[in-house]
Amino acid sequence: MITYKDTHDFTAEELERLFLSVEWSSGHYPDKLVEAMKNFRTVYSAWDGDKLIGMVCAMDDGIMNAYVHYLLVDPEYHGQTVGRTLVEKIKEHYADYLRIAVIAYDSELHFYENCGFSKAEEASPMFITSLWT
Repeated sequence: MITYKDTHDFTAEELERLFLSVEWSSGHYPDKLVEAMKNFRTVYSAWDGDKLIGMVCAMDDGIMNAYVHYLLVDPEYHGQTVGRTLVEKIKEHYADYLRIAVIAYDSELHFYENCGFSKAEEASPMFITSLWT
């Protein structure tokens, strides 16, 4: 049975396993991820027993704008509504905000559109990064 938690406390091993399961390079920095989770305003996680299988993390300005930085689900659990449930938790949490933003990989646009997001017509994400995914 999948359960959901509102927590910022994770072990480096839990985060490393989850992030590498989706092949995100940030998984190679588990100690940094532990600290990052503590600094996010909002974190919801999905668990199968004691196994971390998904999470969503967001930052916000406290009143108008929220930005979903991470949404990831272990590929073994794709198709089981884990990602959609995590997005719904974010939408409920930020229901009074004027904007919830996410930068989606092109291959994930359909998922986010089904969750209520719209692709910007005249905007492009930009980065300065040393991560490769």
